[in-house]
Amino acid sequence: MRIYIEEHYKAVAKKAALIVASQIILKPKSVLGLATGSTPIGMYKELVEMHKLGEIDFSEVTTFNLDEYYGLPQHHKSSYYMYMMENFFQHVNVPEENIHIPNGIAENILQECLKYEEKIRLAGGIDLQILGIGANGHIGFNEPGDKLNVTTHLVGLSDKTILDNSRFFDDYNEVPKEALSVGIATIMKAKKIVLLACGENKAEAMKEMTSGYVNTKVPASILQTHPDITLITDKEAGACIVASSN
Repeated sequence: MRIYIEEHYKAVAKKAALIVASQIILKPKSVLGLATGSTPIGMYKELVEMHKLGEIDFSEVTTFNLDEYYGLPQHHKSSYYMYMMENFFQHVNVPEENIHIPNGIAENILQECLKYEEKIRLAGGIDLQILGIGANGHIGFNEPGDKLNVTTHLVGLSDKTILDNSRFFDDYNEVPKEALSVGIATIMKAKKIVLLACGENKAEAMKEMTSGYVNTKVPASILQTHPDITLITDKEAGACIVASSN
């Protein structure tokens, strides 16, 4: 586990973007696993700028997003589809047919989950997975619990996650209570993983995920067992990281 504790958010975003850029330069046909939320936005801005400068070509890249809200149409202003379009895809040249985001309004959700897994498999698996982390230790929308789902699934969101995500909605009551999420085993099959964390509210989760103990109450803790995992945090999020992990 490689850990980089940066001075500020912009440095976190830049380092993450450089890792993604390196992946694409070395393997133009890379399959990227992408995350949403407030933390990766800076990384996407850096990548867009690098693309505009002609430093990265996304024309052969394939992407799979981690999750989408259940019951939210694609073009709802708070859907992750719209997040990705506004922050990334409409500014770069990833082919439309190579962009994959779970369909939160699919008629058959179980079938949608199975199809999503099959698409990842047919693409050859994820080369580089970008992750954020919830204040409760979730990755994707794999919430703390007595057990974890291994593949893409429909998940009920915790009260903490609903509250945290309410900042992206006009009204707390509008926040979906369920989401489609790639599962833990699918995440762990990625060849490389980069997890980003910023802000004091993520410090405890980062401490728990690097503690040396793997448990379902902190889903991100399983990342300690991945053979190629990089953590990039700002000083606030990294303040309590277990020293022995460095």
